[in-house]
Amino acid sequence: MAKKYDSRCPVARTMNALGDGWSVLILRDLFLKKECRFQEFQDSLETIVPSTLSQRLKRLEDDELIERKIYNDHPVRVLYCLTHKGRSLGPVLLALKNWGEDNT
Repeated sequence: MAKKYDSRCPVARTMNALGDGWSVLILRDLFLKKECRFQEFQDSLETIVPSTLSQRLKRLEDDELIERKIYNDHPVRVLYCLTHKGRSLGPVLLALKNWGEDNT
């Protein structure tokens, strides 16, 4: 998934980091639950296909908004959680939540 917005603008750079609606909903789930397994995202985001979820998680990890923590080696099991950089998006997500409550 290529970055598609002009990187000279801070709003565009933020959109590049967030990516799309799926990414925002992944971040929402992590704010609500603190950490999630792949299957928990699948359950929460009912219509997302596994390949799309994998791509979004990888992108958020590459952008240092989330991190993976291995909690089992055989088979490999991973928990996802927010990084400090990811947690700094809290006010943005809260603003989206408040706007949605007031306007939709």
